[in-house]
Order: sequence, then C-alpha cells, then structure tokens
Amino acid sequence: MQTLPCYHCGTTVGDDNRWSLEINGQAQPMCCPGCQSVAQAIIAGGLGRYYDFRTSPAERPATARPDTHRWQLFDDPEVQARMVRQAGESREDVQATFTIDGITCAACAWLIEHHLNAIDGVTSSAVNLSEHRLRLCWQPGRVALSRLLAELSAIGYPAHPWHPDAAQQQLKRQSRRLVRRLIVAAVGMMQVVMFAIPHYVATPGDLAPHLERLFAWLSVALTTPVVLFSAQPFFVGACRDLRTRMLGMDVPVALAIGGAYIASLWSVVSDSGDMYFDSVCMFTFFLLSGRYIEARTRTHHGRVGNALSTALPDAALRLDEQHNEQVVPATRLEVGDRVRVLAGEQVPADGILSSARASVDESMLSGEPLPVSRVRGDTIHAGSMVVDSPLELSITRVGNATRVASIIDLTDRAFAERPRLARATERIAHHFILSLLIFSVLVAGAWWYIDPSRSLWVTLSVLVVTCPCALALAMPTALTAAHGRLRRAGVLVTRGDALEKLAGIERIIFDKTGTLTRGRMVLNRFRVISAEHRDATQLLAVAAALEAASEHPIARAFRRCRRSDVHASDFHNHPGQGIQARCLNAEWRIGRPDFAVEGQTAPQPPSDGSWLLLACEGEPLAWFGVEDELRHDAAATIRQLRTAGLAVEILSGDGAAGVAPVAHRLGVDDWQAGALPQDKLERVRTLQRQGQSVAMVGDGINDIAVLAGADLAIAMPGASDLTRNHADILLLGEQLSAITEATEVARATQRIIRQNLSWSVVYNLIALPLAALGLVAPWLAALGMSASSLLVIANALRLKAPHKPTMPLFDASDADR
Repeated sequence: MQTLPCYHCGTTVGDDNRWSLEINGQAQPMCCPGCQSVAQAIIAGGLGRYYDFRTSPAERPATARPDTHRWQLFDDPEVQARMVRQAGESREDVQATFTIDGITCAACAWLIEHHLNAIDGVTSSAVNLSEHRLRLCWQPGRVALSRLLAELSAIGYPAHPWHPDAAQQQLKRQSRRLVRRLIVAAVGMMQVVMFAIPHYVATPGDLAPHLERLFAWLSVALTTPVVLFSAQPFFVGACRDLRTRMLGMDVPVALAIGGAYIASLWSVVSDSGDMYFDSVCMFTFFLLSGRYIEARTRTHHGRVGNALSTALPDAALRLDEQHNEQVVPATRLEVGDRVRVLAGEQVPADGILSSARASVDESMLSGEPLPVSRVRGDTIHAGSMVVDSPLELSITRVGNATRVASIIDLTDRAFAERPRLARATERIAHHFILSLLIFSVLVAGAWWYIDPSRSLWVTLSVLVVTCPCALALAMPTALTAAHGRLRRAGVLVTRGDALEKLAGIERIIFDKTGTLTRGRMVLNRFRVISAEHRDATQLLAVAAALEAASEHPIARAFRRCRRSDVHASDFHNHPGQGIQARCLNAEWRIGRPDFAVEGQTAPQPPSDGSWLLLACEGEPLAWFGVEDELRHDAAATIRQLRTAGLAVEILSGDGAAGVAPVAHRLGVDDWQAGALPQDKLERVRTLQRQGQSVAMVGDGINDIAVLAGADLAIAMPGASDLTRNHADILLLGEQLSAITEATEVARATQRIIRQNLSWSVVYNLIALPLAALGLVAPWLAALGMSASSLLVIANALRLKAPHKPTMPLFDASDADR
C-alpha cells in the first residue's frame, strides 16, 4: 500500500486515507480531521502563501503529540463537578472557563481558538483577550478534558481552571514579575546610557582606548541581564509563534532586541563596528513599560469583575424542621432548603423571602447604591447583603443556576464574542507583521548596498518603530473600559458586538408592562359576571392558581389571593394571550377576552384600565382589573433618547385602555396596543425593511421572538431566564435611564476605537518611511512605539469616567404628571 506524508504536518498516511484538502488547485492528503481543519483555516484566513514558501511538508513538532498524563486529574468527575457546567440547552455539551498563561496579543487568541476548534468534539472556544480567559465548550463523550488541556500546553499556552481568587492572585504574580523585569531594564538602561554618552559627545581621540574598551565591556555586562531576564517574555513568545507558524508582535520585537545585542556583542569582541547596547536597553524598558500599564489596567478590571464572583459567602445558616440553625458550607445548599441570613451578611443562594419584609443592598448585582425593600414572596438574589434585620429564605436556585452565576457567564460570552471590527483588526495585525518582516529584509538589503555600516541599525529602527502594539491594543482596551463603566452603572453587555450595534441604533421600541412600568401589578378591581355555583372568593382563588404558573409580571398581582386548597394542573401558557389550565375538574382560561372565550363572542371589557377575563369551559365569569406603576425615570429617559436622535415607540400586548394613558404621560405619539408576539415581530421587520436599525426593550417570554428579530435586544432586570439569554444587553438595576448611559457609552466607544485605529495607521504611515530613510535612531524608535501604545491606552481609559447627564433623570414635572 502506498504511503504519503500529510501535507500539513508530515505524518505518514495511507493511500486509502479519507481526509484531504484542495490547496492551490490540487488535492493534498491530510492525516486527520485536525490537520484538515487547521489547513482549511490557514487557507480561509488568506495565509495560503505559507504553503507556497515551503520546500517540503512540515515535520510535526515534538509537542504536537501532547502528553495527557499530567492533565488526567481533570477527567475526575469530582474535580469537574466544581468547574464544569451544562452548556445551554444541549445535553451533550458542557463548558468551563480557564485561565490561560502566555497570551501577549490577538495572534495568540487566534491560534488558541483555531487549534481547539479543529479538535473533534470541541463545540466552540473563545478567548477573552482582556482578561486572558478561555471559554471552552466541548462534548465529554467525544473528547476528554485532559486532551484539550494537553493540546493547549503543547502549543505554549498552559491552562488552569478559572477561579476569581486564583485568577486575581495570578495577575498579581505576573505583575510582580513584570515589575522586577522592568526594574532590571531601568537600571541597565540608565547605566548603559551613562557609558554611551562619552561615545556620542567625544570627538575622535578625546577618549582613551582603554576607557572606551572598559565602557564597552561594562555595557555588555549590564545589557546581558536586560536581554536574558527582562526581554525573556519576548523571546519565549517569538519562539512559540515561530513553532506554531502564527506571527505575533513578539517576533519583530525579539528580532530587534536579539539582532542588536548580537551585533553589538560582536563589535565589542572584534573591536570593530558600532554598538547599540543603549538602544537595546531603552527599547526593552519602553516596551515593558507599555505592557506594565496594560497589565495594571487588566488587573484593575479583573478585580472589579471578580468582586461579583466572590460575593457569595462560604457558609450558610440552614434551618431544620424544628427551626434550629445549622452551619453548613454554602455549596451544600439544595433547592427547598430554608436558611437564615443575619444582618450585615450576604445571601448564599437565590430564594423566596419568607420573612414579612427585609431591606437588602443589591449594589453588587445591580449597581443601585441604596438598599431596596422586599416583602414576603419577593425573590432575593445571591450576593445581596442584608442591611438591618435577619431574614429567612426558601432556596430556589443554587450554584451555577443563581443570578450571579448567569451574570458571570453572560459577561464571559460578551468578551468571547469579539466584534466584527475586532476580528478584522486581528487579521490586519497578522498580515501587517508579515509585511513588516518582508519590508525589513528589503530595507536591510537596500542599506547594505548604500551604506553597510548603517544597514543594521536602520533595519532595527524599522522593526521597532512599526511594531503594531498600538493596533492590537486599540480595540480590547476600549471595550474593556466601556464594559467596566457600564457594569458599574448596572448595565451588562452580553454580546460582543452589542456596543457596535447600539451605537448605530435609530429607533428604540419599548414594551409597556415590566419595562416602562415597574412590573409590580396590583389587583385593585374585581367584577363578577356570573357566579352560579361559585362565590367571589373561589373565583379569586382559581385565578390565582392559574397565574401561579406564569412568569409574567401580572401573575404577581394574584399572589395574595392564593389558597392552599385550590390548585391547578395541565398548564398551557399562550404568550400574549393568557393561561389555560385545569382546576376544580374543569378547564379554565384567564387573559384576553377573545382568548378566554375562544370560539365565542367575547364580552367587552370595562373602559377604564386593563382587565383580564376569567372563563370556565368558555363561559365568562369575572373581570379582574390590574394596574401598574410607571417607572419614575421613564419620562426623562425617553426625553434623553429623543435628544440623542432616537425615535421612540411603544409596542404592547396590553389593551388600548392600559397603553394609551402611559403613552400620553410619556409623550409618545407612536404606540400600538393589543399586539401579539407575531405582530411585534412583523412591526420590527417592517421597520428594518425601511432601512431602520431597531432596538427592542422587553422582559417577558412573549417578547422573545421580537427580541431575537430586532437588531439589538435589551432585557429588563426582572426578565425571565430565557429572555435574558436572548438579550444583547441586560439591565441589572431598576433605573431605565441606564439605557441612555449605555447609548452614550456605545457611541463614545466607537468614536474612541476609530480614533485609536486612525492614530495607529497614521503613526505607522509617518514612522515607517522615516525609519526606512535612516532618520530615526533605534532608541527613538523604541520611544515612539511605546508612546504610541500608551497614547492608545490613555485614550481608551477616558471611557472609565462617566459624563454628567445632559438633563436631570427625575424632576418635579415628572411627579406632577
């Protein structure tokens, strides 16, 4: 049987091999689907020239067959139980978050993602470039976790399970190591520059030969620790990039430092030629300074994000059937347990308040600075702090099912899904580095012909001055700062391209109940139509039993009417219409009149306010009048959105009697009542066909379709889990004005990103010709490159400072209305 080498890695394959890929018009053999996927990614990424320049198939590196023994511990079910969770609705997929070592630029993220995605059994992988975290989704039945971790280690990126405390400690350790490298580079730079000054200022013959040789060897002694210790991360990164054939920013940096050091060392040994020890030390120091500032920014934002992760206490007071307290680890709590939380302590899990009332501080979750009051039956979320008196909870969600866990997961999803512009920037940076290396070779050749003595330092200046650090930092730094500011304002961005979409929104559509209103419905009117064989109390109990299965805000208005002896079963929720269930051996419906008496002539509801009809077996029995409280900042928010140039519309499934007064109070002329979910979706699509970019703000299950169809979906804090998962932006606090701030931040973010990218391009267009013409010294090139990166970071950090609102969020005129 004929054997052939794998075109990508060189492994021997038989002629019956079923994997191949067409490259340059010819089908090439592949040894496995992994090589096939990687090769396909290289071709799709426009890097096909990699194969053109090869003279023979590549040898598979020794690290390509990873050793999984050291990682087998992570296949243990007990170990995985602490870090692995179900991925969405799929029963086969699981996901986990890992901390990645060795990431330096966007090229690292590209390599990690493409290497993992090529492995059979990996559903998706996404790197959070700002916080060096990996969100990995895979199928345990097809690939072991130890294999995935071994693969990461084999390509130079060891991974560890992410834990907020451990991740923060790792960031601190990395920062301390970076400080030590920076100190060595600073001391070396100062001393070497001092020894280089006489060489620059002295005229021929002024400096004795033995002193010149002494200064040269002292420069060697001081520069060597800078190269071997301070610049070590650049050489390690460059070796990894070359081994994996994915060019990153470390490659030109390592070439510049290593080339200048070796050439200068040869000049000292041979006592001929120029020395560049001062440029080597200055370049290393300036570049490390930029990375140190970037790392400090990352550490700060990591500390802010980890505060949410560490909000849960380690222990809880569980109550037994006799109401006795027992201290247990919070991780052992189960759904249905009853716990007591003392004043000044944090809630260990999500639960329903059993006490009459409580005051809790939810600032960690929502950004609301003031404590909020809760009453019996309200949900208290894990991480909230009890303010005044102890409270008791009935646990409903624990561990990864809590709201805190979902917020962390949505945050990871946002950073993992990089915007379209960020992906384009990564591709540009990679091609730019390849072009830079080719251009540097041409410059070296040209200057070798013009003036061989200047060829080396001109080439070094070209490599240094055009290193695309600023280009790589332009996007992630701005996005990290924007996400941090919005998180403090109670806005959680859950999709990577949400800010980009929000900046271009032209029209924003609001649902009414639970969105413009507080969603705290009150049952304030009750009218009996027919009470044969039933009294009014029983009708109230039946209505409450039907609404018990609904997550809609209206259902809360019936809580106080529930009775322990009246239960419903066989529930059917009809979004936008009502609820159908069996109760007291009959079929009941409650909701819109035409739904409650389906197939019959629906009675007309009273004209004042919003009414629900209760019917039994098609017979209308009673009307229930409910009303909702308008959010105090709704009017001011709509005014601000209009001032920002957005059109505002109300689209509600409630009747006109409930929508019209709200629209009038808010000054919204464009509104529609009685809209079914399909009507809302059709309205959004009509606007989109007209060329408008539409954002939808909602909270209920009946809003899922229109949220998915809108260009941007914004969910309110009381939204159902399914609604939150479909949202691009999630409001964590009760302030509707957070939408205004999110719009302002989104537009500012896009503006700063464009400024950063423009500055990076303009800087390289100016610096590259000057360096190629020999007008920029290596030390000046290092200073210019570092200054360019620091300017990009400083410009992005302007997003951290909130601006004063253009008008008050609440004033007396709103209260009068």
